[in-house]
Amino acid sequence: MEFQWVFTKEEPQQIKSFLKEKGVSKGLLAKIKFQGGRIMVNDQVENVLFKLSSGDQVAIAIPDEGEHETMLPSESPVDILFEDEHFLVVNKPAGIASIPSQYHTSETMANQVKGYYQRQKYKDQVIHIVTRLDRDTSGAMLFAKHGFAHALLDQQLRQKQVVKIYHALVGGAVDSLADHGEIVAPISRDLSSLLKRMVSEEGKYAETEYWLTKREKEIAFVKIRLHTGRTHQIRVHFESIGCSLLGDELYHGSMEKGIARQALHCSHLSFVHPFTGETLSIDSALAEDMQEIID
Repeated sequence: MEFQWVFTKEEPQQIKSFLKEKGVSKGLLAKIKFQGGRIMVNDQVENVLFKLSSGDQVAIAIPDEGEHETMLPSESPVDILFEDEHFLVVNKPAGIASIPSQYHTSETMANQVKGYYQRQKYKDQVIHIVTRLDRDTSGAMLFAKHGFAHALLDQQLRQKQVVKIYHALVGGAVDSLADHGEIVAPISRDLSSLLKRMVSEEGKYAETEYWLTKREKEIAFVKIRLHTGRTHQIRVHFESIGCSLLGDELYHGSMEKGIARQALHCSHLSFVHPFTGETLSIDSALAEDMQEIID
């Protein structure tokens, strides 16, 4: 895969410094050097110490990534919300893990995407997950289709430029919910469990913003934006204010409202496409089990 830029600065600059500004890491430069890639200036192959002059045409060719040989491909179809040569956004069903583990080895979203890549005969078949979802959370999940795209989106994630919007059904003390509010409470591991997290003064800063969309009897439908990305953040924060997610047995959510998994859905992703400059906004329709409760 090839990427091109025009050097427009008046002062000369080494290629390695220019490419660093473009998000090309030392690791990617090493891959280009030792695994069959190349750096070109005005169609001539150059090394990273070459000094650029204004108007130079700079290009890098990145070698194909092949595949994760140990990851099994799945024949299950994927529900694609968006795709171009750099990114893939899929609609993840509840009940499917994001990545393989000891208990989920072959039918995770990573396995399914690898199977899709193989069926499409893509040259790059390494799976790069940008936004991961819990096994029982449904909705939009973002993959990068090559390592350079992944690195650039990781930068946006660190700078909080990737917007993730969730919708949830919560129960309990829903009368206490404001029309618009924030839950700011640090989160740490719950030492009594291998899985659970908890609000704790010793934890890491966590911030969740929400909007009340609908409230009836003992159930509320809320829209949520994450401003940090702690494990189980939404589930922990809403439990901490007495409004656990429906179906979330781990965090004391009601199991009597017609849903047997945490009622959480990633409904929207937006980010600036690092190669086109376009702002991408991708929506995922609410999962059927949650929509039935609302209806």
